[in-house]
Amino acid sequence: MTTDLPALLVEATARLLAAGVHSPRHDAEVLAAQVLGVSRGALSSVRVLTPAQQDAFDTAVRRRESREPLQHITGRAGFRYLDLAVGPGVFIPRPETEVMTGVAVDELRRLVAAGTSPVAADLCSGSGAVAIALATEAVPSRVVALELSPDAAAYAERNAQGTAVEVRVGDLADAAHLLSDLAGRTHVVTANPPYIPLDAWESVDEEARTHDPDVALWSGDDGLDAMRVVERVAARLLRQGGAVVVEHADLQGASAPAVFTGAGRWADVRDHQDLAGRDRFLTAVLATHEEGA
Repeated sequence: MTTDLPALLVEATARLLAAGVHSPRHDAEVLAAQVLGVSRGALSSVRVLTPAQQDAFDTAVRRRESREPLQHITGRAGFRYLDLAVGPGVFIPRPETEVMTGVAVDELRRLVAAGTSPVAADLCSGSGAVAIALATEAVPSRVVALELSPDAAAYAERNAQGTAVEVRVGDLADAAHLLSDLAGRTHVVTANPPYIPLDAWESVDEEARTHDPDVALWSGDDGLDAMRVVERVAARLLRQGGAVVVEHADLQGASAPAVFTGAGRWADVRDHQDLAGRDRFLTAVLATHEEGA
């Protein structure tokens, strides 16, 4: 059995391709780099693996062949400028969410430049990816992250250490109580809520539906149950003129914004596309603040 790294990478790439992995060479290199304790860029300087390293690499490749997410095997996920701890029990942040986050960052930066120390709330925060990006890219911003799952919140708290993010654990439906101190005081609300219809099981990527938490995926018959709650919570948290930025499924480019336009308290409701040109998130500005929202 060869211990030659280039040959092992070719073999691993073929195995992952046969297993249906979308980026087999990339994943093989990431796993090799993890086993060797080097960066992907440094792999070219390594020629031979020790027997122990070869065994570890084979084990990692077999896990990926079984369609265990790459991020669960490495325990890490990149998001914008962040390197986050992730694993079973927390939703793995996706690249498409980075565009949505950038819009919220830009709004917070605008407020900072105007002399404001803004307050933001990130709902359905998961690993804390969006909340931490807001806090670290738009200093000084105070960010409160709300997450339902204690397992996911534990990752968020770990990732948020040393930042201006406060993680709170609780249901989005109870946000009026859990975030009562932010009512009418928040400048930006972000959310990446569950948005997949219950009958869309077959259309969801195998890895997501097997390994991502159910609570982060499914949201009623039309996929908009959580979106309706986000609308009400955001209306309560935001000050008049505050902005909400919410991700949705690519087939909800009309139905998700309609949740906000139909509420009668939002202005400038717009939908936006991700880098792949798919409808991905909406923005809106609170026109009238209502205490009972």
